[in-house]
Amino acid sequence: MAIEHANHVALSLQEQLPIWLIVIPFITAPLILLLGNKQLAWLLSFVATGISLFISILLSLHLKSGGVISYHIGGWAPPIGIEYRIDATNALILLLISSIGTVVLPYAYKSVNSEINPKHHTLFYACYMLCFTGLMGIVITGDAFNIFVFLEISSLATYVLVAMGAYKDKRALTAAYDYLILGTIGATFFVIGIGFLYMATGTLNLVDLAERISSQGLNRTIRAGFGFIVIGLGLKIAIMPLHLWLPKAYTFAPSAVTVFLSATATKASMYVLLKFLFSIYHPSFAFEENTILIIFMPLAIATMFLASIVAIFQTNLKRMLAYSSIGQIGYLLLGASLMNSMGLTATLVHMFNHGITKALLFMGAGILALKVGKVSYENIAGLGRSMPLTAAAMVVGGLSLIGVPGTAGFISKWLLIQAAFANGWWQISLLIVVSSLLSVVYVWRFIEILYIAPNNKMGTKTEASASMLIPMWILAFACLFFGFFTDLTLGTAQTAAENLLSLPNSVLQTTLGDGS
Repeated sequence: MAIEHANHVALSLQEQLPIWLIVIPFITAPLILLLGNKQLAWLLSFVATGISLFISILLSLHLKSGGVISYHIGGWAPPIGIEYRIDATNALILLLISSIGTVVLPYAYKSVNSEINPKHHTLFYACYMLCFTGLMGIVITGDAFNIFVFLEISSLATYVLVAMGAYKDKRALTAAYDYLILGTIGATFFVIGIGFLYMATGTLNLVDLAERISSQGLNRTIRAGFGFIVIGLGLKIAIMPLHLWLPKAYTFAPSAVTVFLSATATKASMYVLLKFLFSIYHPSFAFEENTILIIFMPLAIATMFLASIVAIFQTNLKRMLAYSSIGQIGYLLLGASLMNSMGLTATLVHMFNHGITKALLFMGAGILALKVGKVSYENIAGLGRSMPLTAAAMVVGGLSLIGVPGTAGFISKWLLIQAAFANGWWQISLLIVVSSLLSVVYVWRFIEILYIAPNNKMGTKTEASASMLIPMWILAFACLFFGFFTDLTLGTAQTAAENLLSLPNSVLQTTLGDGS
């Protein structure tokens, strides 16, 4: 099927929106360093992410029922030129990244002042904007090599952000180093895979790539590219056993960095994996179906259980939440492994729901760290009684993490169970329920520590400031809101799942804009 493109120059605001999602935060980063004022740096960052959030909301509402917005960089039509391409799938992920990126900044203002060397504050906000730009770019670009470029932009900024935690704990330096090494290996595998695909097809445009693979069939080069891409993205997503960088990075990074990364970084990489699994390649290829069933599904189940079991035995709140994040990645991979529309819908909804849930919980952990220094269970014991607003919000996040009805986490886990039953795999549904029971154990443990355990060491602590509590409660209300009102997330995810499961030569292409 030929790709259709508009032959006019886009002038309307709607047609220009995709490029502004990248240009605004990208320009903000060097501007922050140029001005060198930390208060102004925070304000510029907040304005840039706020504009991105507004644009993402507009795009999500416009595309939740279907359609595609295609922006051609420099007026060069794809597949020759670079394309920014937005549909229902990545519109949902763009909304997640931009909303978390915006909500984190008010929270970060006080957290950064406490946890990062004052002379590095402007550098922090500049790197934050670069990381934000990179993650948005990964999701929005329609060019395979540009995914690698944006992946490296976000990764390099992330390594610096994690290392800034050394102001409070020198172990952040080793965490950043491990992240750098494994992240670089993952990126190398990914770009080698892209090289194999370019060698076999002669194109880097994702739509054109899917069409050429579909039309010419598979050969050894295309299969090799698939293997390299999956391993590279597996490292970025932190699928067991490729997860070793994540617990230390989340534990020792500054709290604001952990909040942002836990909600967005693995989700962006997961989106790219879904794109390659279901759009570039397709489960109709026997080798991919076998890969998903024989490799991905067992790894997903192992990740769900092993990470949750490790989380139960942790005595540090941040480290427990880090292993919990790895376990939740198992749910994302399991939904994709079911290879049906409901499973993919569950994966996409869970990416959003887990993003807001884990950001909420890490915000709570950051507030506790600000009060007591370290978030070992011994140090935070009893703080729920003297910090009721912080603790109550964390309880909401914990309930969503378990999947209690009335919370966002319940919606995605219920969809996963239904998707397994749709395939007749009741055993998988049972495993989902059992693994959720494991999360009850480690969630109840930290709730018990906060409310019931005696605190003989730290004394009475006052509640956090409004600048940290308000963002936290925004996410807490979001966890409850999306547990009842699912039109935006579920509706968009259903459309996205149908698009992903469509064969490349049967997808209706609707181009709404051609930018220059």
